[in-house]
Amino acid sequence: MQNNIFDLTGKVAVITGAGGILGPKHAEAIIEHGGTVVLTDYNEDKAIQKANFLNEKYGEGSAISFYMDVTKKDTIVSVAEQLDKVDILINNAAKDPKVEDSKGMSPSSRFETMTQEYWEEGISATLHGTFFCSQVFANKMLENGGGVIINIASCLANIAPDQRIYRQDGLEEDMQNVKPITYVASKWAVVGMTKYLATYFADRGIRVNCLSPTGVWNERIPEHMVQRIANLNPMNRMAHIDEYKGAIVFLASDASSYMTGTNLIVDGGKTTW
Repeated sequence: MQNNIFDLTGKVAVITGAGGILGPKHAEAIIEHGGTVVLTDYNEDKAIQKANFLNEKYGEGSAISFYMDVTKKDTIVSVAEQLDKVDILINNAAKDPKVEDSKGMSPSSRFETMTQEYWEEGISATLHGTFFCSQVFANKMLENGGGVIINIASCLANIAPDQRIYRQDGLEEDMQNVKPITYVASKWAVVGMTKYLATYFADRGIRVNCLSPTGVWNERIPEHMVQRIANLNPMNRMAHIDEYKGAIVFLASDASSYMTGTNLIVDGGKTTW
């Protein structure tokens, strides 16, 4: 019988930013193919809540949770020291300012008036977090002969955002919603880091790839904005929340055993236009 190349039985996956929208779905993908997950988040209550939900859904022992602030290396080291092994790291944590239900952006988030504080805070979780977590957990992987790192970037690591999506009638120009440069710049950097780490660890059993998703529909997004986003996509819709699970399993498993340094774009064709 041919082995199941998507099988993750016995694999342990650490997921950062697991209290958000996609983190729990990444976890479900791992568990549904035999693995167990370590949910981490700077909001410890959210991480506990998500782990409890997964254990109720899939069985006790499917998930555990830890407090971890990816901008503080000591908290990452603390988690790593409590784990026997790590086979998979999903660098999912990011600071993504949500503008869909905003009544206007702070001037500090716009390029013309962005403060140094906003810039540094905006890139920290994505850029510093990806670096620190990759550093700490790669060392953990090397203890057991290798592993897989999956960095979560964005379709906006391949194209610039169309700021027209976020505009609202009746707001002055300096208060119009924008996707801040901090998000875009840090996600582009994640793709670059992916390629660097892929070549750095290629001969030591660690594969490093990147997943670039696009926007996921949720009920908080106003209908007019959903339609604007859909109009920029050849499939004429936003992503459903479960539609990245297959990509996660592919990248985490032996199905992608000859793949490293790749940015896998799953965006309904958005970046082809």
